[in-house]
Parts: sequence; C-alpha cells; structure tokens
Amino acid sequence: MLQVNADEYTPVDSTLIPFGKNEPVKGTPFDFTAPTAIGARVDEKNTQLEYGKGYDHNFVIKGSGFKKAAEIKGDQSGILMEVWSEEPGLQFYGGNFMKSEKPMKNGTKDDYRTAFCLETQHYPDSPNIPSFPSTTLKPGQVYKTFTVYRFSK
Repeated sequence: MLQVNADEYTPVDSTLIPFGKNEPVKGTPFDFTAPTAIGARVDEKNTQLEYGKGYDHNFVIKGSGFKKAAEIKGDQSGILMEVWSEEPGLQFYGGNFMKSEKPMKNGTKDDYRTAFCLETQHYPDSPNIPSFPSTTLKPGQVYKTFTVYRFSK
C-alpha cells in the first residue's frame, strides 16, 4: 500500500513533459493521500495514465524542509519503506516501460510493472517553468540535499 504526502501532482503532455501547472490528486487515480494499492486504479481511463502507460509522474510534496514524502508497505513481506526528503517533488514510476529483457533475482525477468521507483527531486522541466521551484545555480553556488529511505518491519 502506497501513501504519498501530496495533494497535487504535475500533469504531463504526451511526451511526459509537465505542462507547468499543478493539479489536485483528489478524485483521481493519483490520490495516494491514504494507503492505496499501486495497481488499484492504474488501469482506469485517464489521459495522464495513458500518456505514461501508468504512473510516471511528479507529486508535489506538502511542507518544507525535511519531511516524509511517502511510505509503502509490501503486501507479502510486510516491509515498510518510508521516504524522507528536503526535495519538493517525488517522481513515482510504476514500471510501465519494463520489457522482460533484464534478469532479476531467482531468474525472473523485469516484466511489465514488476517494480516501481520513488525518486525525490525538483519538478521535471523546472528550468523552463518559472512557477516551479527553481533549480538555477549561479557560479560558485553549491546545492546539497538530503533524502532518507528508511526500512522496517
């Protein structure tokens, strides 16, 4: 079950580049504000899901500073993974472009949607969208960020 600390996400065009306007997750397949199985709504009719062949979107994490961005609990293992970060966004990718080409543990293949990623980040295409948090660094500036993936059972 996935839970993401986000009331908004950044919709994309057909090439998966954000439009530059955040949209609410409430009432959409992107609403993970309460624990929800990743596959529960991934096949719903939704233009955004069609563009990404599933989830491949940035979520706008609530709060500032170091905060919990997401958590997911394995339905079979019971392992809990928490994601904490200073970053304003979380890219959730649901394995939509996996093609059974790469070997995995125990001889299995990387089949369609057999894995997922939760990647903390600034919003995609931030340099080109002034309303997004800035990623501009001037000469001599240094950018450091901190993300923690915490596992427990």
